[in-house]
Amino acid sequence: MGDYEELLDAARAETDLEDFGADDFLEGLQILVRALRTEAQLNALGEAVLRQRIVGHLKQRLQVEDWYRRHPEIETVVIRAPLIGLGLPRTGSSALSCLLAEDPNSRSLLTWEASEPCPPPATVVGPDPRIERARELSRRSNLKSHTPTSATGPIECQDLMALDFKAHIFQAFAQIPSYSQWLLAADLTSTYLYERRVLKLLQWKFPEKPWRLKAPTHILYLDALVRAFPDARFVMTHRDPAEVVLSVANVYADIVGKFTDALDKPYLGQLNVKQWSVGMKRALAFRESGADSKFFDIDFRVMQRDPLGEVRALYEWLGAPVTDEFESGMTRWWKHNAETREPSTSVDPAGFGLSVEHIRPLFAEYTARAARWTSKESTRHVH
Repeated sequence: MGDYEELLDAARAETDLEDFGADDFLEGLQILVRALRTEAQLNALGEAVLRQRIVGHLKQRLQVEDWYRRHPEIETVVIRAPLIGLGLPRTGSSALSCLLAEDPNSRSLLTWEASEPCPPPATVVGPDPRIERARELSRRSNLKSHTPTSATGPIECQDLMALDFKAHIFQAFAQIPSYSQWLLAADLTSTYLYERRVLKLLQWKFPEKPWRLKAPTHILYLDALVRAFPDARFVMTHRDPAEVVLSVANVYADIVGKFTDALDKPYLGQLNVKQWSVGMKRALAFRESGADSKFFDIDFRVMQRDPLGEVRALYEWLGAPVTDEFESGMTRWWKHNAETREPSTSVDPAGFGLSVEHIRPLFAEYTARAARWTSKESTRHVH
């Protein structure tokens, strides 16, 4: 792993472009690269994958800025009233986003376009080669799939957030405590503004449709998120925090373990306890500040029993129709997912230096609040 300046130079050389846009991303890039070099103990595969990923994000920034330079009218594209999924991870939010992606009258962020937003999709004639590249990358990665994803399906906002180098995706690839600590206190205003910039590019020349976006980590940065998307509404998914923290720590271990020979599972356990307990405290404070009416809540267990019913209730709240085509698509997707998803596995808390008795008290206030949020009386109101 070279220093950050060498990575900047590599991206410039591979694109013949120079302008990265606003320099807000540099602080995160510097802290990330230093942590990867001094803390992560990457093996040869980790070195190669992380370097390729960082240079890739830098190349995408250069390309985004080049398209804006040549087509300044992209700035006039309007991103109106997105619905943003958030909450603790491993709460069914990926399945929900896949159901919502079946709505022909909305627009989801798709895996292939998040990984390579340029050229803008509307400028490509015929089959887009990025779709096959995304499929091939997934095949080559040899990583277990923990969520129902595909090259042409919806994906979290992480790849777009990574263009500003303030994204939790990096700590899911490597043990980088100084970066994680910095990220917890970072101001992500520039991150979400840049995400909006890329969404405009992706939407350019297409009929306007409301976006359906999603990332659990948004709960940590809601104040910054609404600066970029002031008319956003939110769908929040809920599950027992003890199950969540153990499950996501296990996901991190599966990925990080590919890229280091010094996996520290207790570190990953404590990292997730801290990140998500802080995130939930921030989400509670945000909702209490007057934003509660912007949220629709879904309980994981209810979603498992009646997914289409929950989406219908969500759309009633949004004031949007569930068309026959949308409902058929959801039915088809849910049936396919039930037939092909990998069975869940139990996780030993002791392996991560955790216990249920340690985790649950940290989320007690959230758990009590979520029980009220997911009751029909408190959440099934229409704006």
